[in-house]
Amino acid sequence: MQVVCYKVCLQTIIPNTFPLVAADDRDLRSHMTELFLIRIFGDGGSPVTQKVSSILADMDAEILDIGHSVIHNNLSLGLLVHLPESDRSAPVKLERRLGSVAEKIIISSVNLDSYELWVQNQGAPRYVLTLLARRLKASHLSAVSDLIAGSDLKVDAIKRLSGRISRRSDFGSTKACVEFSIRGEPQKSFRENLLAVGNEFQIDVALQEDGIYRRHRRLIAFDMDSTLIATEVIDELADRFSVGEKVRAITAKAMAGELDFADSLRRRVELLEGMESIDLEQVASKIPLAEGAESLFKTLNHLGYKTAIISGGFTFFGNQLKEKLGIDYVFGNQLEIQEGKITGKLIGQIIGAEQKAEILENIAKKENISLKQTIAVGDGANDLPMLSVAGLGIAFKAKPLVRKVAKHSISNLGLDSLLYLMGIRDFEINKV
Repeated sequence: MQVVCYKVCLQTIIPNTFPLVAADDRDLRSHMTELFLIRIFGDGGSPVTQKVSSILADMDAEILDIGHSVIHNNLSLGLLVHLPESDRSAPVKLERRLGSVAEKIIISSVNLDSYELWVQNQGAPRYVLTLLARRLKASHLSAVSDLIAGSDLKVDAIKRLSGRISRRSDFGSTKACVEFSIRGEPQKSFRENLLAVGNEFQIDVALQEDGIYRRHRRLIAFDMDSTLIATEVIDELADRFSVGEKVRAITAKAMAGELDFADSLRRRVELLEGMESIDLEQVASKIPLAEGAESLFKTLNHLGYKTAIISGGFTFFGNQLKEKLGIDYVFGNQLEIQEGKITGKLIGQIIGAEQKAEILENIAKKENISLKQTIAVGDGANDLPMLSVAGLGIAFKAKPLVRKVAKHSISNLGLDSLLYLMGIRDFEINKV
């Protein structure tokens, strides 16, 4: 693709009005034209930053803020600087010295009052909004930006976390992710509106408080069935043993609230009585992992995260995943097997919703990890207590009710998109 650039005349913008000061406040008056915002647009392949900083160094400038980005080899550079000049000739000197550095440069003076107000506003609540989609369309950006603007929130920065996408790619398997840095305190309705936008455009939008814990997660726990693996194991077993319809009928009653999880699980396991243990191994060998699971665990293990399966499913399958993916902990329900056959009974306490949350808390305590540094991922209503106690709870390809209750959800990308919510970029993952 050819990019055509036009040389744009240099502009110098100097406000005609300055804040009123006392007649004898000459010190303050002398500083009014010493603060300058410099915006530079040019070739991202040339050493513009080096040239500009060298010129500013000669002028003994102090750098108060800086922003730098390159899109398709096109540079946008912004600097807020203080110059040790007390006269009105500073903009002219800047223009003269910076004029040949890039295609377009805009120099604006900044009055002291507006600068001090900017300084005082630091420390305001900050959030990170992560937008995830197969392809990022302008309609997605527009919808999210409209919500931000309408909620009296300010965007400080936007950056892309996903890799560059070839136009020859299969867009059914691509990933696009941008991260907004937002200033302000969002209301409850803002989260609800983000969920509605996600449903409308089939994208995922997550909002997290931007704090030290977001950047230092240490423990991640997963539900197994329909989360870490792309199926329900008990359904696979039931179909193989020709009791699939009966098992699904019990599941439907549990979903309708006519049976609690423990009772429904016992009844379903009873229908598997007499099944050969070799059938478990054959089902286990064919269980599909969720999209992105292997990539996710390679990265997590490389970075030293503790990982766990906390599931209402069966430990027989969880332990196989432990070996395959390098998972640290597995908690689930244990099938009783005698003489190579399932007895139709379970061993020990059944792990339900409350137990999942307790197990996550116990692992965190054992590993000396704050709950704020934990992530929990699940798809069902029995995962909600675990999602609520974790620092970051994510409903993964979950039912609408679970998505609505959970603070965060991912429905359109694979498990490895969790890394985006941790601020990890594709090129960093690819190095792993």
